[in-house]
Amino acid sequence: MSAPAVEIDAVVKSFGGVRAVDGCSFAIPAGSITGLIGPNGAGKTTLFNIIAGALRPDSGHIWLDGCDVTGEPPHRLFGRGLVRTFQIPRELHEMTVLENLMVVPSGQAGENLFVALFGGFGVAAQERAIRERAEEVLGVLELSVLGDELAGNLSGGQKKLLELGRTMMSGAHVLLLDEPGAGVNPTLMGKLRDNIVRLNREAGCTFCIIDHDMDLVARLCDPVVVMAEGKVLTTGTMDEIRSNEEVIDAYLGGGGAA
Repeated sequence: MSAPAVEIDAVVKSFGGVRAVDGCSFAIPAGSITGLIGPNGAGKTTLFNIIAGALRPDSGHIWLDGCDVTGEPPHRLFGRGLVRTFQIPRELHEMTVLENLMVVPSGQAGENLFVALFGGFGVAAQERAIRERAEEVLGVLELSVLGDELAGNLSGGQKKLLELGRTMMSGAHVLLLDEPGAGVNPTLMGKLRDNIVRLNREAGCTFCIIDHDMDLVARLCDPVVVMAEGKVLTTGTMDEIRSNEEVIDAYLGGGGAA
């Protein structure tokens, strides 16, 4: 097993006296596509928010590439190579698909007013390079024909592909995907799945994926972590998870849905 890209160590988070995350500990191996599943209310999205810096835990620690990043804000984690997507895509709906990709890279020269005014050649050269990279990403995602379309006009599945494209533009090596399959038709889901596998195998990206689509999790994820009531119930392969009686009781209602 690879060394951890992310370690979650005894993390606790409460809201109004209710523990949404209750002493949660597990590791996301570097280079893996790790699944995170569990019933609604298990604490999965709250944990994602803690890992990604949107929430600070009441106690416990988050480690990224061996460094304690507990409580660091999202923009600093972005700089360290960790990004997340959301169940409901958050595209810049009044910008084009291409522009949504081009705004992602940080530290662009044109963001500095002085450089923008007096460093025209360097700004233009960098913008051309970013545009070329964005067009390359659109080609990989098979969205090239939509490059000039307003992002707000895309279908739900296309917006999920655009979200993945934005993570590709970030250069991140750890990607947290919150229900990438939700509301996506089978054709686009196949494209999304193929691109996740490509990024994992060719770019070495580490993924942690929350999803209720067990077929998607089974095809993509190893290991799979199961949460229930804010705690880790078990970790294993999807075959092991499906045959675990505790999982069937807690997640699948004790029955035949397994």
